[in-house]
Amino acid sequence: MQRSEPRWPAALALLGCLGLYLLLPHRLEVGPRFLVPALLGLPLVPLLAVRHHHPNDNPLVRRLALALLALVTTANMVSVALLVQRLLDSHVSQGRSLIYSAASIWATNVILYGVWFWEIDRGGPGHRATATHTAFDIQFPQMENPSLAPDGWRPQFLDYLYTSFANGTSFAPADAMPLSARAKCLFASESIVSLVTISVVAARAVNILR
Repeated sequence: MQRSEPRWPAALALLGCLGLYLLLPHRLEVGPRFLVPALLGLPLVPLLAVRHHHPNDNPLVRRLALALLALVTTANMVSVALLVQRLLDSHVSQGRSLIYSAASIWATNVILYGVWFWEIDRGGPGHRATATHTAFDIQFPQMENPSLAPDGWRPQFLDYLYTSFANGTSFAPADAMPLSARAKCLFASESIVSLVTISVVAARAVNILR
């Protein structure tokens, strides 16, 4: 049996999201000041409780973590909507602040979807390590061409984070391809948020700077 994947990279990524959200202006926050940071902090408890994911982890804990991740992802989408609404206000003149806000929201989006991909692909990290879940959600180049990777290779968190980054910048899959319906929905929703943030928000903010 292969060793399960460490949890700390995902925990570190969520801590990064927490810091980015705290940098947002009050007008772009969803609910009370510390509501979303608290929701971000809760999934860190199971991630940091033990060092590795295992298939016999309590499924209720994983479902709760995924539910909290969904809430935080929704909150980030609402922040995008609030930012767009603010940009549509003809009296807005703080273009530099808006660019920083757009960059923070975009980076948060990339990190959150990186965690999503890591958690859903083939049943999660624990099942990938033991090959107990064979339904592929995301196909990496190393799977098609095993000669390109070391023996026993399997995707780690950094692979999923890079996949999220590539999808968030090109608005389409790069090297890793979504296979399942849920993976395609995640890829599409990330692309939509990135498209709005980059093309609409950034373009408007740059226009204000002139």
